[in-house]
Amino acid sequence: MKKDRNSHTEDKKGAYGMQSLIRLYIQMPLFLRLLTTVLFTMSLFGLIIHIIEPENFPTFFDGLWWAFVTGATVGYGDYVPLSATGKIIAILLILSGGGLVTFYMATLSASTVKHETDLSEGKVPYKGNDHLILVGWNERTRHLLDMLEEQNLQEKIVLIDRTMNQFYQRLSSVHFINGSATNEETLEHANVNEARMAIITSDPSMEEEQSDQTVIHQIVSLKGHHPGLFIIAEVLTEKQKINAERAGADTVIRSNDFMSSLFYQELYRNDPVKPFELLLHLLAERQFHEEKISGELIGKPMLKAFEHFLKEHYQIIGIKKGEDLSFDLHPDIVLEEGDVLVVFSPLRK
Repeated sequence: MKKDRNSHTEDKKGAYGMQSLIRLYIQMPLFLRLLTTVLFTMSLFGLIIHIIEPENFPTFFDGLWWAFVTGATVGYGDYVPLSATGKIIAILLILSGGGLVTFYMATLSASTVKHETDLSEGKVPYKGNDHLILVGWNERTRHLLDMLEEQNLQEKIVLIDRTMNQFYQRLSSVHFINGSATNEETLEHANVNEARMAIITSDPSMEEEQSDQTVIHQIVSLKGHHPGLFIIAEVLTEKQKINAERAGADTVIRSNDFMSSLFYQELYRNDPVKPFELLLHLLAERQFHEEKISGELIGKPMLKAFEHFLKEHYQIIGIKKGEDLSFDLHPDIVLEEGDVLVVFSPLRK
């Protein structure tokens, strides 16, 4: 009686184990299921032919090789069954295995094409980390990508945009996510938790007030998902700057103010130098940078700082003393501990 109970228990364990294997097989992705089926089928036929004709197929590997070659309809002819039973096995293999291998190859090709399509349509989640997130596809982000590529900075970039159905730019460094930056699923697909920095640009298709409100909502969403994320945001109106900062933006760029200043400079210039082209060329070649006064320059006149930084190809354009920023520089300014020089430095490589 006890043996019957033990036998019944073992049968139940065996049935449960078989059910677990079947469940695991069903839950596998189609590609892996097909691969497993092909390997199992070829191994089975290779073992059978080895058992039936050991003289023609001395090892299991010889039988496995014959099964794959026959199933794939390559037919090298280096191993051939000679008995009637072996030929029947070969017929069954051709009928079952040939179609299976063909279906596997077709599925593999279709999966590759679908993955490429999903990538261009922004449906594939990003798995990397320490990346830069760009929110919004427009002329500003396009030009920024061009600059990053020209400088060969090797940035990993995730572009979030809701207006494009497909990203046609072939840029290996850019991963496109289709969706809104206020949507939780979109932020998860962009792997915001692992991002290093985000740049949010205003939507030129919206009215200014609506565009700024959208930017603020995006800031709140990104900060809610990743509180430590450094965010650069663009707003169009002055009154929304403080709201963008309250929402969590670390740097707020007022593009309208910048453009108005350029228009003013162009309107009242008295020389052939064009401010827009000059500034554009300058910003494409150099960047703003702050340098704290080091020990050797403390107590020295500004002239010494000019000589010191020119050796590093830096141009001093201003000085910060406490909270006061001045661009009125003269050689006799005495440098003090805590002073910060505003300089133009070469773009980082």
